[in-house]
Amino acid sequence: MREVTLRIRHHGEPESDVSADHPDVTLESVSSMTGSAAERKRIIGMTGPAEEVASFLEDFEESAAVLGVDRLTPLEVPRVLVAITFDSYRWDSIAQRLTDMGIHYRTGTTITAGWERWTLYLDDSDDLGEIIASLERAGNETDLVRDVSLGELEGSEQLQLSRVLHELTDRQREVLATAIGLGYYQPKRETTIEEIADAVGVAPTTAWEHLMRAESKVMTELGKHLSPPRNARSA
Repeated sequence: MREVTLRIRHHGEPESDVSADHPDVTLESVSSMTGSAAERKRIIGMTGPAEEVASFLEDFEESAAVLGVDRLTPLEVPRVLVAITFDSYRWDSIAQRLTDMGIHYRTGTTITAGWERWTLYLDDSDDLGEIIASLERAGNETDLVRDVSLGELEGSEQLQLSRVLHELTDRQREVLATAIGLGYYQPKRETTIEEIADAVGVAPTTAWEHLMRAESKVMTELGKHLSPPRNARSA
């Protein structure tokens, strides 16, 4: 069996289309779908500047397929939770397409800058080329990010870190890479956030926010693979 990661630009689907206009907002599926065939519900998590999240939701609610948006948390929290209700007859679901093809996939899909990230689990008999062709025949753009044997994944924690790096927005990756390149994380740090902002071409507050969010995502993933010292656990 192989683990395959695809980036899909899902044209015609509200989350993907609106996301393309709000690249600083990242969406993640939090719950499975519930409801009838005509009216489905699920919860999504959103990260990004509060004003961008608010703007995203305003545009999203105008989509014909969206029947309702219920904000479960304030917009100012690090991760905004939103319950959405949509008309499944107007919603072209990648999940349903994969299910119809008999393909196993990981839940918790993320969407950034209009691109959905899907992780599939394929048997040797599954034709990856035909899967991609089927998705593209529906009007989608598809990029192959990774194709790895599950045997190669055993004990390979660096692939988990690689996955979270791909989930950063382009701007977050740019700011983080610039900070590293300028020595921002060296023990005797002399680089300032203003210098990073100048190198990237954004305001210092914007650079700081992108860097903070990038650090949070990377360190949260790294923390899953670290155990605190025994004396720290017993303190």
